[in-house]
Amino acid sequence: MLPGYSPNKNLGKDKFHKSQHFDYSHGVPFLVGYEKPGIGGELLLGQKPKLSVGGGSSVPSWLAFDKQVLCFDAHFQEPVCQKREETYRVRKCKIYFFLEDETIQVVEPEIRNSGIAQGTLIRRQRIPLPPPDDDQFYTSEHFNLNKEVVLFSRTFTITNCDPFTFSFLRKLGLRVNAPVSTPEDPYSTLRKEMEESMKPLRPYERMDTLKQFLDHDRKVLRFFCCWNDPECASGVPRELVLHYFLSDDTIEIREVFYRNSGRDAVPKFLNRSKLPKHAPLPKRQPGEMTDRTVLNVFGPMGNKGRYLLDNLKTGIVNEEYYKDSDLTLGAVINVWGRKVVLCDCDNFTKEFYRSKYGIEDFTPVDFKASPAPKVPREVPPYNGFGSEEDSLCSCKGLVLKAPKKDFKKMMEKDRQGLVSNVLRFIGKMVSDNPVDLERIFIISYYLADNTISVYERTKRNLGVMGGKFLERGRVKKPGQELFKSELSEYIKVQDFYLGARLCLNAQEFELVDADEFTIKYMEENAEEFPMADIGIVISKLKSLSEDKQKEIKQVLAMSDPENTGVIPYEPFRKVLEGAECQLSEHEIVTLGRSYSVREQMELDLGLLLSMAQERLKKSHFESFPDMTKAFLYEDRDRTGLLATSGARTICKAFKIPLPDNLLSEIFKRFENEAEELDYNGFLSRINWRQNPLPPLLPDDVMKSKPRPLSQLKVCYSTFAQELSN
Repeated sequence: MLPGYSPNKNLGKDKFHKSQHFDYSHGVPFLVGYEKPGIGGELLLGQKPKLSVGGGSSVPSWLAFDKQVLCFDAHFQEPVCQKREETYRVRKCKIYFFLEDETIQVVEPEIRNSGIAQGTLIRRQRIPLPPPDDDQFYTSEHFNLNKEVVLFSRTFTITNCDPFTFSFLRKLGLRVNAPVSTPEDPYSTLRKEMEESMKPLRPYERMDTLKQFLDHDRKVLRFFCCWNDPECASGVPRELVLHYFLSDDTIEIREVFYRNSGRDAVPKFLNRSKLPKHAPLPKRQPGEMTDRTVLNVFGPMGNKGRYLLDNLKTGIVNEEYYKDSDLTLGAVINVWGRKVVLCDCDNFTKEFYRSKYGIEDFTPVDFKASPAPKVPREVPPYNGFGSEEDSLCSCKGLVLKAPKKDFKKMMEKDRQGLVSNVLRFIGKMVSDNPVDLERIFIISYYLADNTISVYERTKRNLGVMGGKFLERGRVKKPGQELFKSELSEYIKVQDFYLGARLCLNAQEFELVDADEFTIKYMEENAEEFPMADIGIVISKLKSLSEDKQKEIKQVLAMSDPENTGVIPYEPFRKVLEGAECQLSEHEIVTLGRSYSVREQMELDLGLLLSMAQERLKKSHFESFPDMTKAFLYEDRDRTGLLATSGARTICKAFKIPLPDNLLSEIFKRFENEAEELDYNGFLSRINWRQNPLPPLLPDDVMKSKPRPLSQLKVCYSTFAQELSN
């Protein structure tokens, strides 16, 4: 350090602010800066550091000590004048010191019949120290046990504190004094002695039933009982339900009435009351049975009369009533002379006895006789008028009702949009007539109401007129008696499969083919159609002998001379037919479709754009200029290309009415290897206003239909591998 130089005290400082010393309260300016630090937050001479968190933390006190309060037990002595019984009074109170803003609140607990205004003695506020330090306020350092504090000229003696306060004062470095006891108040002691002298030497006998009511209110034990009525001529026991109310140990009994029992439906068998064990009881005089017994009575009747309670209960009349411990399964209780047997109980009752008494055996008592065998109702045979169901309904009641239909099935299987829910098969007649063998019929089965219709195709130069062959309706199975009591069996949907033979009104048909919807529906509902369940068909083939399976594999391999692992469907079908595997035509079709080679059909761009424009035109979508602006906004470099994901987001934002699969197919035609979309070409081609395309023809839609069975190719190698597993 050179001579004449001194160190700069401001080196390293970054705070040079000055504390605010003035403020307003209710519009009045006043000085508040007695305890404020100096420039830069440095303490002035005589100032002490305020409370902080974590040894000098910068967190303000209102946040660090939020909801933290010091609680002290204190008392003060108040003089009492003009009263002979007391000259002073000791009043206990609580002193609360709020650390967040150093405010103080004094509260005196309210004492019943004290005659003094109690509660909050000092509202929450900052309290100044007594003179001559009245320019300062109380802090936490001014409070300690066995110490007097003066709050607004009233002296309070602190006697004790709570554990949090004790721990907080110790952390501040204060030495906490030992707690002291509060002195006794002479007048309070006198009042306590007077109250003790007013209590009777023999206290009034208290009968408290409130606890039992609060613990067990709305809790009821339920037992199922029976009573053999000796006056009943039939000798059938009468069923009863016993309710035991745990809240007051009362019992209620109700009788179970059945339809056409011949008994009057009485509301209750026994009203709710306590049930004595030894009923019927002898007649008692008034006042003989009471809750409390009186030894003798003397003096006038009324308020000035006196009586003595019989504490030894020498004249009490004991009467036993049924409790919950007396009610067990198999027990016989006396209901005013009637012997009632407890046979069973509900789950709540079982759990109650299991938890309270440890009973585990709840075997019910069987009191009901085995029901008599039900006499079958004889139905007269069908007379030929109307349907069989309609004739049967006329025999079930006096009021004629139409037979009920399965409305739920009709709603589920009725036509829904393009889904007809009609299974269509191509059938041929089974006949020796060569003309009938060339006739082709369309047999339709309606899933909504299980009806069948047959339509014959018109064929030129056959000599037979086509058209409706069988009106839509349910068809009975052949070989059934016409006039009988039982309902006839009708042809069901499970009877329809390829290769099946059906007799429709004395004419036998063979099902030779079906449409794509029918075969697909049967495959999707394989649990109803075993012939279309690939698992059942494979297990049927696995049940064959190993030699037979080996023979089938060899014949299939011989049908593929080029060893490609794939053969047409017809050779595959002929192999399975010639192997005598006992497979129906439909099961062979199921195998061929399951192991066929799935070829992905490449759709034409013009067809895709025609489909898209047709949908956009039907939805009146014309937001093409706005979509162009959105694409240009996202294309920052103006390259005319945009990521496919971003283009899809824009299309979704404009709610373009195109399916996701159709939109994805069109995107593939306009994107490059980097998965970037040429949005100008995409928007111009789908714009049906500026670039309309020819309407979509039915022949174009037929291009997307699946191939027929004759054009399928079966992967027999996969089939042989599955057969070996």
